[in-house]
Amino acid sequence: MEWGTLVATLGGGLIAIAGTVLADRLRTRQEHRRGLQARRRDVYTEFITAAGAAHTELRRLAQSGAEATVLEEASRLALTDARIYEVRERLFLDASARIARTGQTMFEHLRALRRTVAAGAGISSLAFHDIYHPYLDAVWAYREAVRNELEGHALTPADFGWSAWDGRERCPQCGQRGTDTAPERH
Repeated sequence: MEWGTLVATLGGGLIAIAGTVLADRLRTRQEHRRGLQARRRDVYTEFITAAGAAHTELRRLAQSGAEATVLEEASRLALTDARIYEVRERLFLDASARIARTGQTMFEHLRALRRTVAAGAGISSLAFHDIYHPYLDAVWAYREAVRNELEGHALTPADFGWSAWDGRERCPQCGQRGTDTAPERH
């Protein structure tokens, strides 16, 4: 037996094993990335859905004309029943820093809306109105950030024929006041 043949055989075997290990490592890394992206997409969608459910209930409460004592508990339940707190924690675990930041901003605006409703502000009141538009702007900022991360293409207000996300231009109350006090954010 020649040493050259043995060395060549062993060398070829080592190269084959190294190639297999490297390919497996790359495949595992790619599967991990795909899994993370799928988890992120799920939690991003779940977070905006939970916020939407809480928002809908808060608007219903603001239209109900109930007393402040009832509204305090009911508004807290609106957020709890929508599972926004639970989903927010999952968002913090899986989201990128940018999405977690915009999600937290949206959450803070939702809580401000909850406090306003709990204080008895009706849906047509100036107090509700002044909190509502920044909330809408934060919702669209979150959507924009998610689309940028997942698809690389964000929607713009112009895609809907609007000039800004906050909804002031379509708001009857803003039209009645004749003001647009919100800074434009595109």
